[in-house]
Amino acid sequence: MTRREDLIGKRLLGVELPSTSGGALDLGSDDGSQRIVFVYPRTGDPAHPDSTAWAAIPGARGCTAEACSFRDLRDEFAALGWDVAGCSAQTTAYQVEAAARLHLPYPLLSDTGLILCDALGLATFEFDDLILYRRVTLLIVSGVVVDLLVADDDPSHHVTEVLRLVQVERH
Repeated sequence: MTRREDLIGKRLLGVELPSTSGGALDLGSDDGSQRIVFVYPRTGDPAHPDSTAWAAIPGARGCTAEACSFRDLRDEFAALGWDVAGCSAQTTAYQVEAAARLHLPYPLLSDTGLILCDALGLATFEFDDLILYRRVTLLIVSGVVVDLLVADDDPSHHVTEVLRLVQVERH
Protein backbone atom coordinates (compact mmCIF):
# COMPACT_ATOMS: atom_id res chain seq x y z
CA MET A 1 0.00 0.00 0.00
CA THR A 2 1.47 3.33 -1.07
CA ARG A 3 0.35 6.73 0.28
CA ARG A 4 -0.14 9.79 -1.92
CA GLU A 5 1.02 12.44 0.54
CA ASP A 6 0.66 15.18 -2.09
CA LEU A 7 -3.15 14.95 -1.97
CA ILE A 8 -3.63 14.93 1.80
CA GLY A 9 -5.53 18.04 2.87
CA LYS A 10 -7.21 18.56 -0.51
CA ARG A 11 -10.88 19.61 -0.25
CA LEU A 12 -13.23 17.95 -2.73
CA LEU A 13 -15.35 21.02 -3.55
CA GLY A 14 -18.07 20.34 -6.09
CA VAL A 15 -17.41 16.60 -6.30
CA GLU A 16 -20.94 15.20 -6.41
CA LEU A 17 -21.35 11.78 -7.97
CA PRO A 18 -24.48 9.79 -8.86
CA SER A 19 -25.08 7.00 -6.36
CA THR A 20 -26.73 3.60 -6.52
CA SER A 21 -28.57 4.70 -3.36
CA GLY A 22 -30.35 7.35 -5.42
CA GLY A 23 -29.44 10.97 -5.98
CA ALA A 24 -25.84 12.10 -5.68
CA LEU A 25 -23.25 11.90 -2.93
CA ASP A 26 -21.36 15.13 -2.25
CA LEU A 27 -17.83 14.02 -1.36
CA GLY A 28 -16.88 17.62 -0.58
CA SER A 29 -19.59 18.15 2.01
CA ASP A 30 -18.42 19.65 5.28
CA ASP A 31 -20.92 17.53 7.21
CA GLY A 32 -18.62 15.81 9.72
CA SER A 33 -18.74 12.52 7.81
CA GLN A 34 -15.88 10.05 7.58
CA ARG A 35 -15.88 8.24 4.24
CA ILE A 36 -13.80 5.51 2.70
CA VAL A 37 -14.15 5.69 -1.07
CA PHE A 38 -12.43 2.89 -2.90
CA VAL A 39 -11.90 3.76 -6.54
CA TYR A 40 -11.57 0.82 -8.93
CA PRO A 41 -11.38 0.19 -12.69
CA ARG A 42 -14.63 -1.77 -13.15
CA THR A 43 -16.63 -4.65 -11.76
CA GLY A 44 -16.93 -7.64 -14.03
CA ASP A 45 -19.95 -8.82 -15.95
CA PRO A 46 -20.63 -12.54 -15.42
CA ALA A 47 -22.10 -12.75 -18.93
CA HIS A 48 -18.79 -11.52 -20.39
CA PRO A 49 -15.75 -13.07 -18.70
CA ASP A 50 -12.58 -10.99 -18.51
CA SER A 51 -10.33 -11.23 -21.52
CA THR A 52 -6.69 -12.18 -21.53
CA ALA A 53 -5.93 -8.55 -22.41
CA TRP A 54 -7.76 -7.35 -19.28
CA ALA A 55 -5.96 -9.87 -17.09
CA ALA A 56 -2.61 -8.64 -18.45
CA ILE A 57 -3.16 -5.06 -17.17
CA PRO A 58 -1.40 -4.64 -13.81
CA GLY A 59 -3.96 -3.94 -11.08
CA ALA A 60 -7.02 -4.33 -13.31
CA ARG A 61 -8.25 -7.63 -11.93
CA GLY A 62 -9.85 -8.00 -8.53
CA CYS A 63 -12.49 -5.26 -8.50
CA THR A 64 -15.35 -7.60 -7.60
CA ALA A 65 -13.25 -9.26 -4.88
CA GLU A 66 -12.39 -5.82 -3.49
CA ALA A 67 -16.04 -4.74 -3.46
CA CYS A 68 -17.02 -7.96 -1.66
CA SER A 69 -14.19 -7.54 0.86
CA PHE A 70 -15.44 -4.04 1.71
CA ARG A 71 -18.94 -5.53 1.98
CA ASP A 72 -17.72 -8.21 4.37
CA LEU A 73 -15.94 -5.68 6.62
CA ARG A 74 -18.51 -2.88 6.35
CA ASP A 75 -19.83 -3.39 9.89
CA GLU A 76 -16.29 -3.06 11.28
CA PHE A 77 -15.76 0.20 9.37
CA ALA A 78 -19.16 1.45 10.55
CA ALA A 79 -18.33 0.62 14.18
CA LEU A 80 -15.31 2.95 13.81
CA GLY A 81 -17.53 5.70 12.35
CA TRP A 82 -16.59 5.26 8.68
CA ASP A 83 -19.05 5.03 5.77
CA VAL A 84 -17.95 3.04 2.72
CA ALA A 85 -18.60 3.77 -0.95
CA GLY A 86 -17.12 2.39 -4.15
CA CYS A 87 -16.48 4.48 -7.26
CA SER A 88 -15.69 3.73 -10.88
CA ALA A 89 -16.19 5.27 -14.29
CA GLN A 90 -19.00 2.80 -15.00
CA THR A 91 -22.56 4.03 -15.44
CA THR A 92 -24.99 4.17 -12.54
CA ALA A 93 -27.26 1.68 -14.32
CA TYR A 94 -24.43 -0.84 -14.56
CA GLN A 95 -23.48 -0.25 -10.93
CA VAL A 96 -27.08 -0.70 -9.71
CA GLU A 97 -27.01 -4.20 -11.23
CA ALA A 98 -23.56 -4.96 -9.75
CA ALA A 99 -24.56 -3.70 -6.29
CA ALA A 100 -27.67 -5.91 -6.31
CA ARG A 101 -25.81 -8.96 -7.68
CA LEU A 102 -23.01 -8.61 -5.13
CA HIS A 103 -25.37 -7.71 -2.22
CA LEU A 104 -23.45 -4.53 -1.47
CA PRO A 105 -24.80 -2.65 1.58
CA TYR A 106 -23.06 0.58 0.59
CA PRO A 107 -23.44 2.82 -2.48
CA LEU A 108 -21.43 2.66 -5.67
CA LEU A 109 -20.69 6.04 -7.22
CA SER A 110 -20.60 6.62 -10.95
CA ASP A 111 -17.89 8.94 -12.24
CA THR A 112 -18.32 8.68 -16.00
CA GLY A 113 -17.09 12.27 -16.33
CA LEU A 114 -13.88 11.50 -14.39
CA ILE A 115 -14.58 14.31 -11.91
CA LEU A 116 -12.34 12.74 -9.25
CA CYS A 117 -9.58 12.50 -11.84
CA ASP A 118 -9.88 16.21 -12.52
CA ALA A 119 -10.08 17.11 -8.80
CA LEU A 120 -7.19 14.93 -7.63
CA GLY A 121 -5.20 13.93 -10.70
CA LEU A 122 -5.93 10.25 -10.16
CA ALA A 123 -4.29 7.74 -12.48
CA THR A 124 -6.32 6.23 -15.32
CA PHE A 125 -5.78 3.86 -18.21
CA GLU A 126 -7.55 3.11 -21.48
CA PHE A 127 -9.18 -0.23 -22.29
CA ASP A 128 -11.71 -1.01 -25.02
CA ASP A 129 -12.08 2.70 -25.83
CA LEU A 130 -12.94 3.48 -22.19
CA ILE A 131 -10.97 5.54 -19.70
CA LEU A 132 -10.90 3.67 -16.38
CA TYR A 133 -9.44 4.47 -12.99
CA ARG A 134 -6.39 2.82 -11.47
CA ARG A 135 -7.20 1.40 -8.05
CA VAL A 136 -6.90 3.83 -5.12
CA THR A 137 -8.67 4.32 -1.78
CA LEU A 138 -9.55 7.75 -0.39
CA LEU A 139 -10.15 8.50 3.28
CA ILE A 140 -12.29 11.65 3.41
CA VAL A 141 -13.30 13.54 6.55
CA SER A 142 -15.76 16.44 6.18
CA GLY A 143 -14.94 16.75 2.48
CA VAL A 144 -11.14 16.77 2.92
CA VAL A 145 -8.82 13.97 1.83
CA VAL A 146 -7.00 12.79 4.96
CA ASP A 147 -5.30 9.84 3.27
CA LEU A 148 -5.03 8.40 -0.21
CA LEU A 149 -3.76 4.85 -0.59
CA VAL A 150 -2.73 3.06 -3.77
CA ALA A 151 -3.30 -0.70 -3.60
CA ASP A 152 0.02 -2.35 -4.43
CA ASP A 153 -1.09 -5.93 -3.98
CA ASP A 154 -4.19 -8.12 -4.05
CA PRO A 155 -7.20 -5.78 -3.81
CA SER A 156 -9.01 -8.05 -1.37
CA HIS A 157 -6.04 -7.82 1.04
CA HIS A 158 -5.92 -4.06 0.54
CA VAL A 159 -9.23 -3.79 2.40
CA THR A 160 -7.78 -5.26 5.61
CA GLU A 161 -4.90 -2.79 5.35
CA VAL A 162 -7.41 0.08 5.12
CA LEU A 163 -9.24 -1.30 8.17
CA ARG A 164 -5.98 -1.45 10.15
CA LEU A 165 -5.22 2.13 9.15
CA VAL A 166 -8.56 3.53 10.34
CA GLN A 167 -8.32 1.50 13.55
CA VAL A 168 -4.89 3.02 14.31
CA GLU A 169 -5.44 6.58 13.10
CA ARG A 170 -9.08 7.00 14.18
CA HIS A 171 -9.43 10.23 12.22
